[in-house]
Amino acid sequence: MAWSTSELAELASTTVNTIRHYHRLGLLSEPERSSNGYKQYRAGHLVRVLRIRRYRELGVPLTQIDSIDGPDSALQTLDEELVAAIEQLQRARERLAATLSEGAESDVPAGFGSVADRLPAPDRALLTIVAQYFDDDALDDIRAMIEVAQTDVDREYEQLPESSSDSVRQDLAERMAVLLGRHLEDYPWLLNRESHITAAPDVVDSAVYPSVADLYRPAQLDVLVRVVHLTHDR
Repeated sequence: MAWSTSELAELASTTVNTIRHYHRLGLLSEPERSSNGYKQYRAGHLVRVLRIRRYRELGVPLTQIDSIDGPDSALQTLDEELVAAIEQLQRARERLAATLSEGAESDVPAGFGSVADRLPAPDRALLTIVAQYFDDDALDDIRAMIEVAQTDVDREYEQLPESSSDSVRQDLAERMAVLLGRHLEDYPWLLNRESHITAAPDVVDSAVYPSVADLYRPAQLDVLVRVVHLTHDR
């Protein structure tokens, strides 16, 4: 007993185009032909098509089916990939739920919906970058720092004109250094960030430092440099 292409497709609950696609990929061997040129599929072909469909139901890509030597080979790898994908989707769902519950805009990192509105645009943009590279404990501390009521120092820094004098910048830097010193006392890991970053230090540096230079104005950057020097000198 032999079947035509359409009959094989019907028996396997698939389509003629799918059978032809399997041929093009080399997944299904070509059958013998009758004297009039029609293909004659046999039981082995039907079994092969059914197995291919079974692998597809299990999530195996067509390009990997030929590499499957047994139930414990590619299927085990696929299972591990599915577990990782499910975990990633679960984390994404948790972040989405947090964003929805906070009523925050979609570009705000999860957990920061209640404080993001008080941040000026450069700080908010930098927060998006920082959230990519620091763990949850660090982000909890950063959120706590943001939750502190905005001070006159914060407002002065945000509104600092480019024409500000050296003395104005130095005075602002000294007051900012005092605030930074308090944060360093409360959150010592700020001096040892390696324990809280989720990527290699050079990767974090290559993302954060150029972004700071792009996001803040020259006068603000000058004050930041002064703050760093003052903090190191203390």
